Amino acid sequence: MSSTWYAQWAWCGRQGRRTGVAAITVILATAVPAGAAAPAAPAARAAPTGSAGSAGPVSRAGAPSVHQIRVTDRFVRPDRPARSAALTYDRRVPVGARVQVGQDVRGTGMRVEIAVQDAARHYTYGVHVHARPCGAEPDDSGPHYQHRKDPKQPSTDPRYANPRNEVWLDFTTDRHGSGSAVSRQKWTFRAGEARSVVLHEHVTSGRKGRAGQAGERLACVSVPFRGAD
Repeated sequence: MSSTWYAQWAWCGRQGRRTGVAAITVILATAVPAGAAAPAAPAARAAPTGSAGSAGPVSRAGAPSVHQIRVTDRFVRPDRPARSAALTYDRRVPVGARVQVGQDVRGTGMRVEIAVQDAARHYTYGVHVHARPCGAEPDDSGPHYQHRKDPKQPSTDPRYANPRNEVWLDFTTDRHGSGSAVSRQKWTFRAGEARSVVLHEHVTSGRKGRAGQAGERLACVSVPFRGAD
């Protein structure tokens, strides 16, 4: 991952340790015509209860619109959702493990990233963007987000359940329990239809009849994903 990503992780990690709550950074940028004054910094977007939020412009003359989101938190038990955007339902994602999810939207495309620390060691997680926010029950996050929706749900058709039509972020942790993954897409989310990232128990299948499946839902991170304006 980029040095900027790690710098953001470090900054948000310090914020989380100081406040004891989620650190959510939202950076909104709009392309500015050459010679024009940059717009005033927008107000911070509303963050979930108990979360910190900040916003500011990072525009460049002639560049496409850019939206950046970073959600950083520590996993907590689902009976304590007000304290964190990250919930764990299984010991394979330990309470206290750290997670950051990021989204960069540029024009009609986007980049989505995840990084974890202090998770299970040498473990492979299947990870996807889901349609609804995390809740007390693992299934509360709903189905995978799909750019082209499969008319038959739950979707196991590889024409729809694949890493080009969904956001897959599978990764394997190292001996320290750290791991990360990146997904790049030529499309962006529809407004309000992508609300979380879910960690599953094993690598994601691409086989017909099982495409997109990755076993039990071990943990979930609620993320206010954006689409292109």
